[in-house]
Amino acid sequence: MKTLLFALFAAWIIDAGSMYDLKVNSIDGKLVDLAQYKGKTLLIVNVASKCGYTPQYADLQKLHEMYGKKVTILGFPANNFRGQEPGTNAEIAEFCSKEYGVTFSMFEKISVIGDDQHPLYAWLKEKTGQEPSWNFCKYIVKPDGTVKFFNQKVSPMAKEILDEI
Repeated sequence: MKTLLFALFAAWIIDAGSMYDLKVNSIDGKLVDLAQYKGKTLLIVNVASKCGYTPQYADLQKLHEMYGKKVTILGFPANNFRGQEPGTNAEIAEFCSKEYGVTFSMFEKISVIGDDQHPLYAWLKEKTGQEPSWNFCKYIVKPDGTVKFFNQKVSPMAKEILDEI
């Protein structure tokens, strides 16, 4: 009986938390229900404006323009790695628009690692066993619930990303 109860409790914990249960703020402060993305292929990226990988914004935008009907890109600025995203949400939005013409979905600055890790990134870590090791790490979330992690060195336009979408 105890084993059955434990199994039911464990299943409840796993099922109770989903990224689609979360609400996050867009970069301009509007509340966004992640449930609207259920059934879509997502590319979730932790981004930063003052990083050696910042030029990946150009490839993220290119991916959005070329494959936007197949994949939805969600950018989450984070200042977790050597203070490479020091700006406010307004400054980040302006930078992304001016420097890279970003039109894919951007969200408010969050923490992607550590004690204050955002629940979305805690969920991604739970699903993959991996958390960002630097800026521009990527997670592909498929409609069937599978999640794959790609480190910052993998370009958004790399074959392994394109093969997943």
